[in-house]
Parts: sequence; C-alpha cells; structure tokens
Amino acid sequence: MASSATLSLLCSSFASHCKISPPAITSLSQFNSNLTFLSLSTSSSSSPHKLSSSPRPTFPLLPKSSEIDSAVLEAELQAPEPDAEPLASEEPATSAALELAESAATEPPPKREEIFAVVMIGGRQYIVIPGRYIYTQRLKGAKVDDKVVLNKVLLVGTKTTTYIGKPIVTNAAIHAVVEEQGLNDKVVVFKYKKKKNYRRNIGHRQPNSRIRITAITGYQDYPAVTLES
Repeated sequence: MASSATLSLLCSSFASHCKISPPAITSLSQFNSNLTFLSLSTSSSSSPHKLSSSPRPTFPLLPKSSEIDSAVLEAELQAPEPDAEPLASEEPATSAALELAESAATEPPPKREEIFAVVMIGGRQYIVIPGRYIYTQRLKGAKVDDKVVLNKVLLVGTKTTTYIGKPIVTNAAIHAVVEEQGLNDKVVVFKYKKKKNYRRNIGHRQPNSRIRITAITGYQDYPAVTLES
C-alpha cells in the first residue's frame, strides 16, 4: 500500500512539472496577421534617411524578325531602278573595240621582202636576209649602234630573178647595224711532246660582231638572170 501511494504521488508531481503548453499559432489566419504585424513594425522602425526606390528603366521593344524583313522588302520595292541608257550607250563602243581587236587578230602580219644576198666579210662569205642578224669577224673601228654598209655583194636573189656578180654585183649594197661586240666560245689549244716533259694548254676566244641586216639596195640596175618557170 505504501509503495502504491508513493507511485501515485510521483506521477502527480511529474504531471504538474511536465505540463505541455498549447501551440502558439492555432490557425493560418493568425499566422498571416503576425506576418503583417511584423512587416509594419519593420517599415516603421527603418531609418528615415533610406533612399526611395527608383523606377525601373524602360527599354524599347525590338521589332520581330518578320517585321524587319517586311520593312527591307518595302524599301527594295520603293528604291528607284537604275537607268539603262548608259549601258545602251556603252554597248556600241565595246562592240567597236571588239571588232577592231578581232580584225587585228585575223589580219596576217606584213610579209617581208623575199630577197637574200651573199656578201663577203673578212674573207668569208655569209648569206644575209633583211631583218635577221649574223655573227661575223670583228669589224675594225665599229661600235655598238653604228651603221655599216657592205659593198662586196657576190649575189642577190629574189623570188623571180637572180643577180650574179662577176665577181661582184655593181652598185649593190647591204645596210646593217652593229648590235653587239663580243667573243666566240673558247678554243683550247693543247701541245704535247713525248719523252720531253713538254705540255702546253692554251685557250683562245676570237672577237666577233653581231650585225642586223636592215636592207639590200642598188642591185636593180645590174643585168638579171630570169628563172624559167
């Protein structure tokens, strides 16, 4: 009996000390009222020097891509068309230039005079044709761009007639211009004697002149030999 009395006493004292308090917020309306109260209290307790919030900047709305395309198309349609008159005026000039170029390309080059001659220079005979050049022995006293006249003409030939000299064609002359004074290729001269220890290696370059034939004249008065057709 004593133990049961003590147990009940302990339970009653424990219940008095460990009493659970009711919840502070009983409903959602009470929670909302507490929030409004807190917001009002914080706004009233804020500093009076607080800057007012500035309005947000407004940006212009960009047009849509379809609107841009339509504007570009309208501008292209409204743009004035270029005049076609300058092109029409340029066409005759270009056609004339093309015709001139084609005619110049189709025209054959002027034919050279079909003539040749045989001339003697320094003991050697050369066949010469107007417009071509030859290499001869060095012409004494001649300089570059000097004009020379060769009188030892042995023969003159054309397409239909031939003028044969006896020994030269009188009054015939060959006109030429000196273009270059140079040297021939080296010639090696090697001398050797057996059992004598004799060897000699010598090189030589003969001086020459390059002349260009310009004309053959003065042969018309000489008696010609007509070739039988």
